Amino acid sequence: MTIAQPNLATSTGNQPVLDSLMSAPLVVTALAAASSLAACGGGSAPAATTPVVPTGSGLSDTQAARFLAQASFAATSAEINSVKAKGYGGWLDEQFALPVSSPHFDWMLAKGFAVDANKSNFSGVDNTLWRKFLSSPDSLRQRVVLALSEIFVVSMNSLPVAWRGFAVAAYVDMLEQRAFGTYRELLEGVTLSCAMGVYLNMRGNTKEDAATGRVPDENYAREVMQLFTIGLYELGINGAPLLDAQGKPRESYTQANITDLARVLTGWEFDTVNFAEPSFMRKPMQHLASRFSTGAKKVLNVAIPANATGPAALKTVLDTLANHSNVGPFIGRQLIQRLVCSNPSPAYVQRVVTIFNNNGQGLRGDLKAVIKAVLLDDEARLSGSGLATGRLREPVQRFVQWGRTFGAISALDNWTVGNTTDPATRLGQSPLRSPSVFNFFRPGYVPPNSLLGTNNITAPEFQLCNESTVAGYLNYMQTVIASGAGDVKPNYTAELALAADAVALVDRIALLLSANGLSAATSTVIATAVASISAATDAGKLNRVQAAILLVMASPEYLVQK
Repeated sequence: MTIAQPNLATSTGNQPVLDSLMSAPLVVTALAAASSLAACGGGSAPAATTPVVPTGSGLSDTQAARFLAQASFAATSAEINSVKAKGYGGWLDEQFALPVSSPHFDWMLAKGFAVDANKSNFSGVDNTLWRKFLSSPDSLRQRVVLALSEIFVVSMNSLPVAWRGFAVAAYVDMLEQRAFGTYRELLEGVTLSCAMGVYLNMRGNTKEDAATGRVPDENYAREVMQLFTIGLYELGINGAPLLDAQGKPRESYTQANITDLARVLTGWEFDTVNFAEPSFMRKPMQHLASRFSTGAKKVLNVAIPANATGPAALKTVLDTLANHSNVGPFIGRQLIQRLVCSNPSPAYVQRVVTIFNNNGQGLRGDLKAVIKAVLLDDEARLSGSGLATGRLREPVQRFVQWGRTFGAISALDNWTVGNTTDPATRLGQSPLRSPSVFNFFRPGYVPPNSLLGTNNITAPEFQLCNESTVAGYLNYMQTVIASGAGDVKPNYTAELALAADAVALVDRIALLLSANGLSAATSTVIATAVASISAATDAGKLNRVQAAILLVMASPEYLVQK
């Protein structure tokens, strides 16, 4: 495969060094590195049936940094020390206890985005999303919110409504507020949010009319089952599809079930008639009985009586779907994928689902307990043992990790990073901007024409990986590392203090960014290249730091998070 080489100049003095290191077709290298994911889910499950919950005693910097890469976005020296002092469980408990701070909606109001000129655009949304992903102290919540936004998808690519930017802000605020609650509460918040109501057409969904031939819209009825609750096929507790007598996966629902459910989901509308300002966007939708389908109804095989009100009928729907046996394996496996590993073993999935079904105190869908189970499981915490530990870092995660690792701030609190969707010049991914309700990548995606494909190993993030996105990412990060992103600027003070010692500098960056995941050979190549840059001046030292960060973030051993 031949591709145009990215422009990797940081300064005239650095160009020969960077050219020599970056001369190979990087996309080939990155894709080849994906073969290391073949071990993900390929080893034997550990014998333990409960998660390993280490104390702080004896944790290494590497172990703490690796944990933070999964549970947070980044590992700073301070956070590494915090994990080592508190232990994994203690750090999680501290994060769970942090309050939700400075909601997106309120920030946009305070910054003056609620003006008529912004009624039909998304001004301010990218700013506030990057603001919290890059700087909010509740880093675990922010990481989980990103994961949830990729499961319960609302996209700025399709929100044709007034005050659409505030609709997105209110939706993400709802995800923040319910990220550590119960799955049932989260599902209700998603279902009644104005943004989801517009995105999947539940808002304004009206009862059938025999005279005109109008029937209820089926969009949300389909997707709430297919994507948000039970999935297409019946699943065992370990996530494996259940088969019929012919050996084919058994479908979870039929077209008739979709049609039935669409009738139940009629009558919902914004809780306002005033479009002069955006406050209604943060209220759950209200029910209008005049638009509600009459007669008896059903959700799956559960009957809903003709005299049930719209809200009562919706309660039956949400209770029925949330209690379906598929929800634990369907949602639990995706949370593992988003936080830890692309292809978790059936045993790993089963342990997480067991906690989803009962947190040990009789509560189903306790998201705190589920997140703990995902992050503290043996297969999450053990590295280099052939267990399920690998995933390609998605582009947004890499960018946020850079910002948090190196203390990036927006001096005026404007966070003007912008839309990073363009694959040729930016990241090829931007929060809440997926191309469809199916997210940026599908949870069951298996890269074709690869070792992963040959072994039928799911690796969702590779659906974003191609010649354009690899080169675009490198070019963009080269600029970001050197100059920041918009008004977001990094602080390399700690790295500059090590710039005279190329090996120590690369070792520090490799610890923070890859949890010491680089091979000795790769670290040596990078350190040798960095050492060839003169550190006789302050400018030279800064060039060394920037080159070291870029080369680590370009290496396949960094891109594939183990």
